Amino acid sequence: MAWLLALLVLAAGGAGAWYRLRARVLARHAAAPTSVASPAPKVAAPPPAVRPAALEPARPAEPVVKFAAPDVYPRPPASWLEAQVALARRGFSCGPIDGVGGAQTLAAWQAFQAQEGLPETRWLDPRTCAALPLEEPATTNHTVTAADLERLQPLSPTWLGKSEQTALEFETLLELVAERTRAHPRLLQKLNPDFDWERAAAGAVVVVPAAARAVPRTRAVALHVQLAANTLQAYDAEGRIIAHFPVSIARKVEKRPVGELHVTVVIRDPNYTFDPEVFPESAEGRELGRRLVVPPGPNNPVGVAWIGLDRTGYGIHGTPNPEQVGRTESHGCFRLANWDARTLLDLAWVGLPVYVDP
Repeated sequence: MAWLLALLVLAAGGAGAWYRLRARVLARHAAAPTSVASPAPKVAAPPPAVRPAALEPARPAEPVVKFAAPDVYPRPPASWLEAQVALARRGFSCGPIDGVGGAQTLAAWQAFQAQEGLPETRWLDPRTCAALPLEEPATTNHTVTAADLERLQPLSPTWLGKSEQTALEFETLLELVAERTRAHPRLLQKLNPDFDWERAAAGAVVVVPAAARAVPRTRAVALHVQLAANTLQAYDAEGRIIAHFPVSIARKVEKRPVGELHVTVVIRDPNYTFDPEVFPESAEGRELGRRLVVPPGPNNPVGVAWIGLDRTGYGIHGTPNPEQVGRTESHGCFRLANWDARTLLDLAWVGLPVYVDP
């Protein structure tokens, strides 16, 4: 029909009439809506999260702790790295310092809170941070010395080879610096991304945590091992925690002593007797069929300290693998990081009671 109308218009009024008609049609189409929009659906708001009253308060947005001048001390810690250093300086060990709020760090954090009568949290809350001020920066510089490099030596993979070494020393510079500064090797690599640990020379400088070994402020009257929590704590005569450590316990439940034990001997830098009967899984031990004595050193199986207990074969000792502390993997003894074992040496004495709870 549109073409017939166009012919009639052209016949009657020519091209001008046609353009006027076309303009009126286009105007009507422009004014009319091309489609009808459906009303926007109403979306119900999600229900508010239900948070039981027994849980900790909601975590605020980071940063949790603010301060005007980060280079002015004392001040509260503002990161887990700083909190770990501040805790370590007070005798609350987090295991290897790694800058992460993991299980061992939270255990030390909450032990400190319990000691100070603070609410238990799992984050850097302002009240706890205020009670845990940093007196000086959390990191410092370590200069590699010729003596450091001279200590390094390969570690034999066999028990017989270990028994023939003069000492079970550090194998690498990274291992040495990590133990000396209570640090996780990954943290040292993160703090020093361009440092060549395998080719470092004397005089090289690296950034490390500034967590010197805690000096016990008083005499310990008891040690308390909590098997379920994988922790060992030392108490003074007033019942205050003077040292807190993560600890490894026996893999087999029947190998875990429970009850009251006592310290019988305290030895710094001990040697170690390899007994094939204790390691029936060792093919080398079965072939040797005899005991071997391996020399002292940080890579000795019992680390740099042995604190014997009044149960045959049991003790508290260090370990050459601090990153594995806190697990249930020992043959029965209680393992600490070497730096924590050295701290405990200053607290332990023959006759010291050790209470082990399930």
